[in-house]
Amino acid sequence: MPLRFLTAGESHGPALTAIFEGIPAGLPLTASIIDLELARRQKGYGSGGRMKIETDAVQLLGGVMAGETTGAPIAMLVPNADHAKWKGKPIEPMTAPRPGHADLTGAVKYGYRDLRPALERASARETAMRVAVGAVCKHFLSQFGIRIGGYVVSIGSVQTELADMPYAERFQRGEESEVRCPDSRSAQKMRDEIEKAIHGKNTLGGVIEIVALNIPVGLGSFMQWDKRLEARLAMAVMSVQAIKGVEIGDAFENAKRLGTEAHDAIQLPMSNYQSLTRPSNRAGGTEGGISNGQPIVLRAAMKPIATTLTPQQTVDLAVGENSPTRYERSDFCPVPRAVPILEAMVAFVLADALLEKLGGDSMAEIKPRFETLRKATLDDLPMDNFPHIFWE
Repeated sequence: MPLRFLTAGESHGPALTAIFEGIPAGLPLTASIIDLELARRQKGYGSGGRMKIETDAVQLLGGVMAGETTGAPIAMLVPNADHAKWKGKPIEPMTAPRPGHADLTGAVKYGYRDLRPALERASARETAMRVAVGAVCKHFLSQFGIRIGGYVVSIGSVQTELADMPYAERFQRGEESEVRCPDSRSAQKMRDEIEKAIHGKNTLGGVIEIVALNIPVGLGSFMQWDKRLEARLAMAVMSVQAIKGVEIGDAFENAKRLGTEAHDAIQLPMSNYQSLTRPSNRAGGTEGGISNGQPIVLRAAMKPIATTLTPQQTVDLAVGENSPTRYERSDFCPVPRAVPILEAMVAFVLADALLEKLGGDSMAEIKPRFETLRKATLDDLPMDNFPHIFWE
């Protein structure tokens, strides 16, 4: 069964919910595992006032018994603490759509007579449930030694160069930084840049890098367009609010190179004449829509949030006149907080691809199958080495 999930709930409604289907039976799971990821989502310099109100904690309502998944859909709920301030109270009309938000497009599509329903559902508050789902996926993947982490590589005009820093160190040092940047000098410059934006009543975007380690060869497929692993990853990441671009590996730099400079050589190292290795990872861990055993590396570009303290030009739809936007509470820089959200979406895609590869309804079935997966070795790649007639 493929993994799938649905979320429901509004930004200031009673709660957010998710139904997550397809996780096999027998995975040890407690709310505390999910709460750790929810807490990560709430941390990051440049966040708005909402994070001082909410302390997200998940309630597991189905699919888990005696501390293990049952194979049934997992039902999760995260209450909105801010709901108490809105319940039963008249809400001032919202009639001036903010550029860059779903206010205008949502009203056109659904015929809203107030813009708030679009704001409430399109809000990035919804990502709390994506992180909850992703936490389950990360925990599932960890049973097979697969690790997913992320960090910030740029905010505004400030960009970091991580050179030869190992990925595990990047994950750790990024998590220790309030802007989630592994390089302390760049992190301070990013913080300064965010401060300038705050004092200037503005917002900032940036670029986030997500890496998956210990991915086996063979996830995804080139057989159909929607089975290609990088396509599935790109869709999942692009679905996150304010993400406007995705790059797998060195995609944009590769576009400037010659073919002989853009690809990753295949070698048999002197120390091991069985395992095929790569001296580089410009492809970002996928070839032909399939994982190749290298770390999967992707970067996502996040635009500055469109809700700014400095008013922007719009039209008040109620009176039919040009009007400035009105401020709604929001982050000044959402980039550090977006890291665990993107990790969650990558984890969901990779967990789905792994289950697609392995099959099985329980962890007891799946784990032995993982151990038998073919690898990029000469033993696992026997060639007939004689002519074939493929079409007659």
